[in-house]
Formats: sequence, structure tokens, C-alpha cells
Amino acid sequence: MNLRTNWTRACLVFMVAAVCLAFTLSMNAQVQTKTETTTHAPTVTTQVKRGEIVFVQGNSVVVKMEDGSLRHFDNVPESARVTVDGKQLGVHDLQVGMKVEKTITTTTTPETITTVQSVTGKVWQVTPPLSVILTMEDGKNQQFKIPKGQKFNVNGQSLDAWGLKPGMVVNATKVVEVPQTVVTQQAKLTGVMPPPPPPPPADVPILVVEEVAAPVQVAQAAPALPKTASPLPLVGLLGLLSLASSLGLRTARKSR
Repeated sequence: MNLRTNWTRACLVFMVAAVCLAFTLSMNAQVQTKTETTTHAPTVTTQVKRGEIVFVQGNSVVVKMEDGSLRHFDNVPESARVTVDGKQLGVHDLQVGMKVEKTITTTTTPETITTVQSVTGKVWQVTPPLSVILTMEDGKNQQFKIPKGQKFNVNGQSLDAWGLKPGMVVNATKVVEVPQTVVTQQAKLTGVMPPPPPPPPADVPILVVEEVAAPVQVAQAAPALPKTASPLPLVGLLGLLSLASSLGLRTARKSR
């Protein structure tokens, strides 16, 4: 019993799916859709960012921006290029002190996508203002939801859903406009190598350090007496003093 019930349910699901698929294919075949894109005048803006490279190691670069902030660019791709003096340099050619300038050009283009759907058929049944069933050229009936404000062309007259009657051949057109914006950016990176260090002046006086010996003061010895003098006058003087002393003692005794 359960097996028969499951088989019946499977057959019903298959039939419903087949009918939906046929309805969808038929509807797609009867409804004509045309899409057109209208491009309007674009707006172009340019932004310039300047900085100086303060650190380079491998594929890691640190740039000091004009406002003093530091920006770290890690894992710079090998394909990145900087234009310096007309040459294309890679990340491994960058140097500390190099001035870089990035120009970003942004182009904003507004577009309008217009989708026009049209269908022609004979009114078989109408339920205003919700839906209408049309008999198509192949003799099959299709149900369509009626959008709000939809108008139908009947023999050159514009009617709404309330004016439709069975048997009328109608032509309905649905126009949908969707605005969108396409934004594209193009970046150009240029740089200036740091200036080389200035060469030393041509005429530079060379300083030579000379060692100057400090003056040495030599102690001078006292002058020596000439060796030509003789000790005899000294001996004579001593003898004269002894004689005078003796005479003095003798005179003193006689006076006593």
C-alpha cells in the first residue's frame, strides 16, 4: 500500500513538473524581450597622493605620506611597476629617500538598462486588475499577472485591465528601466630617485698634526771657584791672628 502511494505521489510530482516546464517554455517562446543599454556622459575625477619611501625590505615598503602618516605596503606584487625617468622599475629597484606619486583617475559612467517585454494574444479570461489569460498564436492559453498601471493596445486604443473583454486581441508592452553606475579606476605610479650625495670640494686644506716638544728646563750648577787660588794667604792670616792673641795676653799679664 505504501509503495503504491509513494509511486502515485512520484507520478503526480513528475506531471506537475512537466506541466510547469512546458508552461515556462511556452511563455518564454511567446513573450518577446528586448534589452537596450543607454550610456550617459561620464564624470572623471583625479586624486594625487605623494610620499617618500622610508623603508624597503624585500616586497615590504613603508611610505611617509605628505600629512606625516606612515603607510605600510606589505607583499607588493612583482608585477607592480614605478615609472622613473621613463623606465619601469620593480619593487626590488626602490630606494629609501625616493619620492613617489600615485595618480588615481576615477571614471563614473551612468547607464540606463531598458528592458521591453511585449506579448500579443486574444483575451480568454480577465480578472482585473490582477491577471489575464490570453490565447496565444499556437492556440495555448497563458496567464499573465497585470502590473500596476499596465495599459493594453486594442485596435489602436489604450485600455486598462477593466476595459478588457473576452475575445479582444490585445498587445501589451512592459517597459522596465533600471539605472546603474559603472565605475572604473586607473592608477599610475611615478617616482624620482633620491639625489646622490654631494662630492667633496676640490680644494680642501689637509690638516697636519705636528708634535711640538715641550721645553725642558735644565738646572744650572753654581759656578765653581777658579782652581788658580792658593791656601797660603789663609795660613798666613791664621798665623797673624795667633801672634796678635799672644801679644795681647802678655800685655795683660804685665799690667797686673
